[in-house]
Amino acid sequence: MTSLNELTIQGCGLKGSLPIVQGLCELTNLQALDLSHNNFEGILPSCLASMTKLRVFDISSNRFNGSIDLSPLPSLKSLEYLDLSHNYFNPITFSSFLNLTKLEAIFSDGNKVVDETLSQRQNLGFQLKVFSCLSCLSTKSSRRITRFLHYQFDLQVINLPHNNFSGQFPTWLLENNTRFASLNLKNNSLTGNLQLPNHYVLNLLVLDISFNNIQGPIPTNVGLVFPNLEFLNISKNNFEGVIPFSFGNLASLSVLDMSSNNFSGTISENLTMGCSSLYYLRLSKNHLSGQLFRANLNLTSLQFLYLESNHFFGEISHGISNLMNLYAIDFSNNNLLGMLPRWMGNLTSLGNIAITKNQLEGPIPVELCNLKSLNFFDLSHNNLSGSIPSCFNLSSINHVHLNKNRLTGPITNAFKGCSSLVTLNLKENYLTGNILDWIGNLSSLNILLLKANYLQGKIPFQICHLEKLSLLDLSHNSFFGQIPHCLSNITFDSIYTKSYIFEVYSSSRYSQISNILSRIFHSTMIMNKSTGFFSPYGHDALPLVDVLQEVEFTTKNRILSYKGDILNYMSGIDLSCDKLEGEIPAKLGYLSNIHALNLSFNNLTGSIPTQFSNLQQIESLDLSHNNLDGIIPPQLIKLNSLAVFNVAHNNF
Repeated sequence: MTSLNELTIQGCGLKGSLPIVQGLCELTNLQALDLSHNNFEGILPSCLASMTKLRVFDISSNRFNGSIDLSPLPSLKSLEYLDLSHNYFNPITFSSFLNLTKLEAIFSDGNKVVDETLSQRQNLGFQLKVFSCLSCLSTKSSRRITRFLHYQFDLQVINLPHNNFSGQFPTWLLENNTRFASLNLKNNSLTGNLQLPNHYVLNLLVLDISFNNIQGPIPTNVGLVFPNLEFLNISKNNFEGVIPFSFGNLASLSVLDMSSNNFSGTISENLTMGCSSLYYLRLSKNHLSGQLFRANLNLTSLQFLYLESNHFFGEISHGISNLMNLYAIDFSNNNLLGMLPRWMGNLTSLGNIAITKNQLEGPIPVELCNLKSLNFFDLSHNNLSGSIPSCFNLSSINHVHLNKNRLTGPITNAFKGCSSLVTLNLKENYLTGNILDWIGNLSSLNILLLKANYLQGKIPFQICHLEKLSLLDLSHNSFFGQIPHCLSNITFDSIYTKSYIFEVYSSSRYSQISNILSRIFHSTMIMNKSTGFFSPYGHDALPLVDVLQEVEFTTKNRILSYKGDILNYMSGIDLSCDKLEGEIPAKLGYLSNIHALNLSFNNLTGSIPTQFSNLQQIESLDLSHNNLDGIIPPQLIKLNSLAVFNVAHNNF
């Protein structure tokens, strides 16, 4: 095998020091060696210096340590591609590679680097095309962007996120490198105004400066300076002013995220007509205003549209009715009014709809039953009226939030066929009738919230078939009869994930964004990447869509909001303010995972079951305003997590 040119041992679970790979150093004709994603440790063996033809060397994601200066790497003068990421090397100085004149790509993610002195950085013999240094700022560093980059003039890809770099946006990088394709400075501490270079940067396709403290307006000529941008993320900064008209020149732009800034004014027609390649548009959490898209948009490729938390007003106009590829929309927390358009039922690709906290009114259009891919549906906190369409039997749907509206009538068969339903939140409406037997068929249901309606009848035993249930709120209705003993069959465990965090890259639709980054990266590579080396970005450069499911639940005498991961850990039953009677089932004492139990304001009789001493996770237990008697079981003193215990207004 001495004539072998390429060797890949990626992800084989190998461990120990490198000499464990017998005969490795005898492969002196190797040009590409990939040892990444193993558990190799120790220092790099000196015999690697015999691989004088080695051009590509990837040892990322191992446990190598020691000094790069003292390793054989500085002697590998044919080296063009070097990936040291995610190891345990001593802080790296790039002057170690002083004589590697062919070096074009360095990856040192997750290692610590030390900036060079003036003489060291001036004498570097290489000109890089690719440099990636994610989370690599040394504690001894000055928080400035690595200074040797001042002497690099052929850079095409820079990846420097999560480093806490300070100072202004490094315009000099773009001034010095006319072939720049991608610049990622996400999650640093950059400040000041955004200054653009004095010349056009025709090759720049990706710019990510999100999660910084850059302020002021976006330069009006941004669309002229970067005419070929495909990916622009400036979210989580302090930008202000209007969206520049020159954005209309960005005909190739696929991803635009300007969320969490202070932009004002309207969404200009230049953007909606000129950015014809947009796939992902996020303008959330700004101060934008005006009516939403009164004219048809030239955004036929758009799949993700996020405009929540702005000041948009008026009706949802027909401007988006031609966007047949739309998958996710979020118009929440604006001032939208009028009826939900019937034409939304024609957007059959829609999977996520969030239009909560507006002033929508009228019925839920039956045309929405055509959305066979619908997964997340949140119209809560509006003024919707009428009945829930009985055709709403979508097998794909996971989360439904219609709470805090004015919906009326019985639930009938509206969700009978929703076999994948995880959350059903219909609380605080004017719904009537009984809970029907088919509720027990919703085997995936985790959250059932029917609080504050006009529901009545007995609590059906079919609820006990919901083995994954962890939050049940039937309070403030007119349920009567006894509490079903079989509720003890439900574990009310928090092992089932019920939070909802939708991320672009978690869906199949991620591929288009990923392809942009991969194409840029591969265009900079020196040799065919059959050895399996990857883009420096992974998911990190992609915009996160933090659409978090949020529910309210009463515990500890307060209405608390549970959102994101914390929702996964909450479990509880609230049957308060109904007309329940009879004794408290002793078997409820075996709900050892439950955090909150509220049976107050009913007509319950008998004593508190001694089995309640088994409620080891209980934090809030409210049995007040009933007709309970006997003694309070002294065994309850063992409930170490109990913070609120209320038995007032009983007959003890």
